[in-house]
Parts: sequence; structure tokens; C-alpha cells
Amino acid sequence: QKRLAADIKKCGRNRIWLDPNEASEISMANSRFNVRKLIKDGLIIRKAVKMHSRARVRKNLEAKRKGRHTGVGKRRGTREARMPSKILWMRRQRVLRRLLRKYRQQK
Repeated sequence: QKRLAADIKKCGRNRIWLDPNEASEISMANSRFNVRKLIKDGLIIRKAVKMHSRARVRKNLEAKRKGRHTGVGKRRGTREARMPSKILWMRRQRVLRRLLRKYRQQK
């Protein structure tokens, strides 16, 4: 019955609820027609989808923004992979070149 109901309601077997008080009546139903009748009567129900909360993730990200959970033990990549020295160098060069440009303009 559960398999039939799942097929009729287009969901998995885990989402089907069979009324435990009407177990005998449900066990008598041996066709799609009968199962449909039970669904209409409310003895067989398709349960709601379970919630998958992101609250924990949000809390963790908030802490990460404050700089928590970023110690040596939490790091997977090498220092170079996390922040390449090339990029740091490029930033430094650009800053210096901007300064030079500004100073030349002032002359």
C-alpha cells in the first residue's frame, strides 16, 4: 500500500504517512483505486518536506567575519595558495606607482 500510495502521490515511500489507527482498513486496500479512496478520506497522507536550516551556517560565517575559526589548524591550503605573494607584490607595486605618478604631477 505504501509503495502504491508513493507512486500515486509522486513521492518516496518515506514521505507517505499511513494512519496507524486504521491499519486494518489500509491493509485491505490492494489496488490503486482503493488507495486513491483512502488518500481522499485522509487515511493516507503525503508528509511535508523536511526543513534544511542554514541558521548554523550563517552563525558560523558571522563568526568567521569576526576572525574566529581561522587559526593554523583550520587552514587547508598553503600560504601561497591562500594569498599568493605575486598578488601581494602586484598590489604593492601599483600603490608605489600611483604614489610616484602623484609626486610627478605635483612637480
